[in-house]
Amino acid sequence: MTQAYTHQPRVAWDGARAFVQAARSPHSDQFAARVLSRLGSEVYGQFADTRQRLLTALVETGGDRNVADIEAGKWRVRLEDLLRQQPALTSALQDLTDEALEI
Repeated sequence: MTQAYTHQPRVAWDGARAFVQAARSPHSDQFAARVLSRLGSEVYGQFADTRQRLLTALVETGGDRNVADIEAGKWRVRLEDLLRQQPALTSALQDLTDEALEI
């Protein structure tokens, strides 16, 4: 019998990039609702904050790429910490990552 191993840092990094992409999307409200239902209100609030920072940067700088990279770095740390504390959320995060890449 083979046992599957999930590399949490990789799941967190993929999720971070997908969350930032979703935050920049016109469909971010739909994704935010999914985040709320699967990961809770704290992560939902962090997603809303990310969206606001990205929109502010778009207005102020015309879309400086560094802002998105910084946000992705923050999300990587958040998600990796979340997975360490609650490994049972790995599947939910992987599902959200897939969904974010589709919007």
